[in-house]
Amino acid sequence: MEKAKLAIIGGSGFERPFRDTKQLRVETPYGSASLSILRFGDRDVVFLPRHGPQHSIPPHKINYKANMRALREIGVERIIAVNAVGAVNRDFMPSDIVVPHDFIDFTRRGPVTFFDEGPVTHVDMSQPYCPEIRMLLLEVLKKLDIRVWKRAVYLCTDGPRFETPAEIEMFRRFGSDVIGMTGVPEAVLARELQMCYASLCYVSNMAAGLREKIAQTEASRMSKVISPWLEQALIEAVKALPLAREACQCPSALEGARF
Repeated sequence: MEKAKLAIIGGSGFERPFRDTKQLRVETPYGSASLSILRFGDRDVVFLPRHGPQHSIPPHKINYKANMRALREIGVERIIAVNAVGAVNRDFMPSDIVVPHDFIDFTRRGPVTFFDEGPVTHVDMSQPYCPEIRMLLLEVLKKLDIRVWKRAVYLCTDGPRFETPAEIEMFRRFGSDVIGMTGVPEAVLARELQMCYASLCYVSNMAAGLREKIAQTEASRMSKVISPWLEQALIEAVKALPLAREACQCPSALEGARF
């Protein structure tokens, strides 16, 4: 099997940003996952479109466990995930780039974990996103002529519907800045597999109540506007990211987590 230590997970509007060099289908105990192997300079990088290459999988139907396990099986240790989000914080605007530092899980699909059976495992999420990848992303984004938020709370819902104005107001009072439908359980499953994970979000729309109506066509249009900056940031981040994991605790996430 091909091996690569770095992976990019593409979100809405970012399913095929790079020219694929090799297609793979990886079988796992949880199902199969379709991946591409890309070449960035002297590095092989896995690209995984979470909604499928044609954006045919809605957020509540994504096989997160198969996707994350497939990445681990192929040797991935570090993941940069691209997420389209709505702005809950009124200071955020469409086309802004956001690198969240924390999240709130408001999904109701039930726990999605690799530890349904013993040993009982409680993984630590004090730092939900890998600090080393976050800092590197922020350094790369400084060089781009685009507005970037270096701290934000990402709130995740199940979807596929958009939220109501009352829900958005509640989430704002909870302290969330942006809202999406896919960031959880990805971040949790990555931590359980001791992989580094950070999210590179782009604001595709203002959330319900902050504008009259939300249309998916608006999000699609915004993804086309922001894609060149995202691609540039991802390429620079991949080239600069150290392969050795020495500046974070992600590789030892299960130490002290099990009974």
